[in-house]
Order: sequence, then C-alpha cells, then structure tokens
Amino acid sequence: MEAFTTHTGRAVPLRRSDVDTDQIIPSDWLKRIERTGFGAGLFSQWRTDPSFVLNNPAHAGATILLAGPNFGSGSSREHAVWALQDYGFRAVIAPKFADIFRGNSLGNGLLTVVLPAETVDALLAAVEADPATEITVDLAAREVRGAGIVAPFELDDFTRWRLMEGLDDVGLTLRHADAVAAFEQTRPSWLPSTTPA
Repeated sequence: MEAFTTHTGRAVPLRRSDVDTDQIIPSDWLKRIERTGFGAGLFSQWRTDPSFVLNNPAHAGATILLAGPNFGSGSSREHAVWALQDYGFRAVIAPKFADIFRGNSLGNGLLTVVLPAETVDALLAAVEADPATEITVDLAAREVRGAGIVAPFELDDFTRWRLMEGLDDVGLTLRHADAVAAFEQTRPSWLPSTTPA
C-alpha cells in the first residue's frame, strides 16, 4: 500500500448524493480475479453520457474526487475502492460516507475525508468554476487546503498512522514476521504450520 502524507491535485466535482457501490463499479465488473483494471469500469453506466463529469477533458488526470453526502452506500464490495484507486484517485472528500465503504477505503489506502457540507459545496463550486484549481489534502496536519479554504478534518490516530506508514492489514502483520517465525519454531511438529515443509 502506498503511504499517504500530503497530496496535492486537481479534483473532479461529482455533484451527486447517495452514490452507491453499484454505481461506482457495476456488478458485471465483479467477475475479474485480479485487483487491477477496475478503473475502466468506474461509473461505467454514467460514463455513457457524454456530459458526465468524468468525460470532461478538463478533469483528465484529477486525483481527488469531491462528492455529495452518503458516498459509497450499498453493498460492501471492495471493488469500488479498487476502481477509484485504479482510475487514479488518492482521496475522496464528501460530507458523509457509508461506514463499510469508508472502512474499505482506509484499509486500502484511499483517504476518505469528511468535511461539512458547506465546505464541500464551496470546493465543488471552486472546481466547477476553474477545473485547474488544486486542492491539498494534508494528512499530517489533518487539513484540506484549496480555493482559499482551509478546513480541518478528523481521523483517528491509528488509521492516520497506518496511512502515513503505508500499512494495510498484511503490512501490519508483516511487522511481526520475526515473532511469528519464532513462534512457529516452538510449535510441535505434528501441529499445522505456516512454515513450508
């Protein structure tokens, strides 16, 4: 998992509420067996509309998604997070996220930032007025800056540390690889082992 400390980039203004995971990545994309390539399916049903914001060349290469409230509702599919990351997004800013989606995002290194609705609206308006507007998401300072806005956000210390260190669940476990190996050496040979025979 890539470490996240501070990220500055342009944003996509997705002015929609209650965006669920099936809209983020439709179920027909869930047949893939790898974690890559999902970016092509991101919002694929909406992208058939030429006026959809992701089709606007002015937002090509944007790395921050600005969204409405209740982003990521619906099923618990991790594929939604993978699609957003594979497309190139490093952070999503919204007034509210569905709990499971937020947990999946933070566990995979996609920073979800909760800001007051009026702050998100101001950022949306700024990006809609000028797509070249850059936004900085500073995890170290727990702050979003851009378009004359400086907005603090909350994130628990442990999750913040994991993101800044680039540690997913596997990475956290591997920090204890020596202790796991030492434990395995003390187990009787007739018990199951994680060590290859």
